Amino acid sequence: MLFVHRLFPGPLAVAAEMWDAATTGPLLVDLGRTLLRASTAFAAAMVLGTALGIAFGRLRWVDQLFSGWLLVGLNLPAIVVAIVLYIWLGLTDLALILAVTINKLPLVISITREGVRSFAHEFDELALVFRLSAWRRLRLIFVPQLLPFVLAAARTGLSLIWKIVLVFEVLGSDGGVGYRIAVQFQFFDITGILAYTASFILVVLAFEYGLLRPVERRALQWRPVQA
Repeated sequence: MLFVHRLFPGPLAVAAEMWDAATTGPLLVDLGRTLLRASTAFAAAMVLGTALGIAFGRLRWVDQLFSGWLLVGLNLPAIVVAIVLYIWLGLTDLALILAVTINKLPLVISITREGVRSFAHEFDELALVFRLSAWRRLRLIFVPQLLPFVLAAARTGLSLIWKIVLVFEVLGSDGGVGYRIAVQFQFFDITGILAYTASFILVVLAFEYGLLRPVERRALQWRPVQA
């Protein structure tokens, strides 16, 4: 226990450092900058990835033509994308957001594509029998089947985006949680690093349980409950 205590500060010390950084330090500003970057990249990747995933799932020629590039995107190291964009665009927010979006995009496309492929053709036949309009077919048949996969892509993508944004901020940024952790690393400030890490984890948990899960329960309440 003494060895662990020497390596890591206690919870009270971390909490005190977090409170001090939030009230008199730049913690809230850094959190805001990181969350803005992450949310912008998340929204862009979800919109583009969902649209492209539907195209991959519905149009065979699109899947055959670009599936190889999708595989490359899924396995391309994120650090390579970040470094290249930083060289081209400089150490800017645009380069960081674009790098995060590019790294998340193949994952959203892949999950959405598999969702579209799993659609039940019986529902399409039912829509033809009842002569549903294109809008009602989209709202009652297409969207409910696609939504679970979009939510799965959102949850998986969020867990990936949080990590990538912090790593890219460490590589090159003028603010944010990752930038501040890199500064504290230079001074071997374990307490400060854990305080910023804990504050970011609290934000992620609040987003997951306060927003994402309630939206998921409400959106999927039409599905039958498994016994």
